[in-house]
Amino acid sequence: MQKIAQFFKVSKDKYPHPEHFDDIKLPKRATIGSAGYDFYAPNDIELEPHQTATVATGIRAKIDEGWVLMLFPRSGLGFKYRLTFNNTVGIIDSDYYFSENEGHIHIKFTNGDKSLIIKKGEAFAQGVFVPYGITVDDDCEDIRNGGFGSTDK
Repeated sequence: MQKIAQFFKVSKDKYPHPEHFDDIKLPKRATIGSAGYDFYAPNDIELEPHQTATVATGIRAKIDEGWVLMLFPRSGLGFKYRLTFNNTVGIIDSDYYFSENEGHIHIKFTNGDKSLIIKKGEAFAQGVFVPYGITVDDDCEDIRNGGFGSTDK
């Protein structure tokens, strides 16, 4: 298996909830056959039906060029609660790691039809590393410096 990335915590001074910084768990796979790395709640999250939340995970990912980290809700939360990500699938590009915010991964999601409680330390999202290609006539030279929506500014 090719090793193409590594997870780190963001700097404590970049994390908006310093009281929870020591509770941040780096993403891990649950089994040797798991494609997804589980992302864990850094604090309790309580959502009423149709309520939206943004979780500052405290995590950043250093990813080799040619790879992307795709984020999804844990399948059990999707089935049981209809939990969805607001951008459908989170895309973490390899150059995001070098942004001013240190590539801090935030996950915004909306709950479904019944109340949901995610306890601190429980897995609520999963990330899968996927290779990607570019077109033969690609001439992009722009450099990223931000998060959500930063590539179109």
